[in-house]
Amino acid sequence: MQPIAKTKLADTAIEAIRTEILGKRWAVGEKLPNEATLSSTLSVSRGTIREAVRVLVSQGLLETRQGSGTYVLSTTDTRLPLTMARRAGLRDLFEARCALDVEAARLAAIRQTPEIIAELRALLAKRGNFEGGDRSVFVERDLAFHKAIIAASANRAMIEIYQFFSASIAETIAATLDDEIPEPDMRAHADIIDALATGDPQQADAAVRRFMAPIIGALDRMLHS
Repeated sequence: MQPIAKTKLADTAIEAIRTEILGKRWAVGEKLPNEATLSSTLSVSRGTIREAVRVLVSQGLLETRQGSGTYVLSTTDTRLPLTMARRAGLRDLFEARCALDVEAARLAAIRQTPEIIAELRALLAKRGNFEGGDRSVFVERDLAFHKAIIAASANRAMIEIYQFFSASIAETIAATLDDEIPEPDMRAHADIIDALATGDPQQADAAVRRFMAPIIGALDRMLHS
């Protein structure tokens, strides 16, 4: 192990010790060097080492024995893989977004006007389908369409909440441009506008849920595969 920069502290100490454990520098059941030795090796404080050990114990890689020391419990990384963690995070984002979009659509259906419907159709036409090219431009146009539905709700608090979470919502849009997660097509977007135009909040609710269902379903399958 190499000394680490002090500014990285516990996080880097955790990764350094984890790397050695997963690399089987110490066998299962083997005692780790004492706190002072690890502190000197990694050039961090003994408090930083204690914090790193605490985290690795919580992750099932180490165990501490009162009055004896710290021992390797497992050399297999039990953490959720990064790709799985990202999928779980995306699912949470889509669930939260669905809740906002559904309620906004219900209100927008009640408060819609011909001008609002015309604006939504124009924004959807500008969005188009993603056919490669600049992803950021497409995400921006898609986000503008969904923000316009939120604005049509005429609920100031909901508009501000959506704006606050706009970076996370943009992340959900960008995720649908990857192969694993289905991107709702123009028809799915147009269905929401058509539902709003009816003035029926129930139809608007159902349209948004249909829009979101394939995405959330795909993420569920990935998480359980």
